[in-house]
Amino acid sequence: MQRYSTGARYRGPLQAVLFDWAGTTIDFGSRAPTATFVRVFADEGVAITEAEAREPMGMAKRAHIETLLQMPAVAERWRQAHRRAPTSVDVDRLYVAFLPMQLKCLTDYADLLPGAADVVAACRQRGMKIGSSTGYVREMMDVLMPLAERQGYRPDEMLCASDLKEGRPAPWLNLENARRLGVFPLESIVIVDDTRVGIEAGRNAGMWTVGVIRTGNEVGLSRAALEALASAERDKLCADAAARLAAAGAHYTIDSVADLLPVLDEIERRLAAGERP
Repeated sequence: MQRYSTGARYRGPLQAVLFDWAGTTIDFGSRAPTATFVRVFADEGVAITEAEAREPMGMAKRAHIETLLQMPAVAERWRQAHRRAPTSVDVDRLYVAFLPMQLKCLTDYADLLPGAADVVAACRQRGMKIGSSTGYVREMMDVLMPLAERQGYRPDEMLCASDLKEGRPAPWLNLENARRLGVFPLESIVIVDDTRVGIEAGRNAGMWTVGVIRTGNEVGLSRAALEALASAERDKLCADAAARLAAAGAHYTIDSVADLLPVLDEIERRLAAGERP
């Protein structure tokens, strides 16, 4: 057996950053989808908690519903309410009900997160391209994109769960972003996401991953609700969220997207030293 060198490692600058949407760049606490999932299940006579609704967050919404119905506690409540196990027909019906409910409330959760527009502008000044992906479908993003643009944020690329056959934690949304942006190698790209499946998708794509804590799904509170907590309780919520994102594979965690730039500097130092994600 002959062994060969793996070749030179990339030591250049970062070339792109791919942002998630709800909880990362808009919608403090990623509350829009959570509230809708709870309501859709309630209309079927099945109560789910916000924590349960958040567990699969980041997945495509139909897959999210399917995953919820596979959770033992939720499946048992479904059997008690309907006297049978949930089926794919139920998944389809819940998804059909979910879409108009979600579309109706999206504008209430469309505020750009503090610092997001400034960070994106700074990334562009560094010569980086801006991509994005989301578990929302195209109809939802047709509502959100113009609202985000009015607040100063428009990525160079935006891919939805409905654009590809398989969503997160598969890497395809990230890889398709890279292809459309014309960026390689993959280690020159950073993923910024507030969900565990989003972090897993970034790792599966061979990219650097940054988990967002305070504004995201893992804490899951509005800004007012988070600030109303005692500092010890708030700190514990954030520490637990950071631990979950780190366990999912995050290379770094930050409180919000506003804290991203020093992380980009650190990643570029690691690249220059020959490190890879």
